Amino acid sequence: MPTPSPALADLLAALPTAPLGPGTPVAAARPKLAALTDDELGAVADRDMAACCRSGLWLAFNYLDESHTISQDVGTSTGSLWHAIMHRREPDAFNSKYWWNRVGPHPVLALLRERAPTVGYTFTTPEAFVDFCEAARGTGSADEELAQRVQMLEWRLLFDWCLERAIA
Repeated sequence: MPTPSPALADLLAALPTAPLGPGTPVAAARPKLAALTDDELGAVADRDMAACCRSGLWLAFNYLDESHTISQDVGTSTGSLWHAIMHRREPDAFNSKYWWNRVGPHPVLALLRERAPTVGYTFTTPEAFVDFCEAARGTGSADEELAQRVQMLEWRLLFDWCLERAIA
């Protein structure tokens, strides 16, 4: 894994646990997120992957509109993956599933299938996870906590995968 810049390391150290819904934007993170350009991630090797990292960071701090704007402009399956996650959190299950359909097979989904059992979940398909989140959201149940753990794992796997490709 490449070494993140100090600005990126600060944001990663402050990651909140993302709710299943839109959440409340973390105001203290906004200036840091707004100042984080592709080049401040590190020595950029892939601009699309750097944009995906920025989209993921905005999403992590509950700035769904900013995340959406970035991911929507990345014309790759990885951009569509961030887009699908954002719509799941919005919550807009139908739109999320539409974007998951556009993602197709993605290496991060294979990693999630492999690693989700470590947090107590059997990941089958992104669409099934959307349904699980829909049923658990706002219940305060063990399933909601489980869905949040899976979502954090998903975020971390996807972000790390993007960062490895974004910076040299």
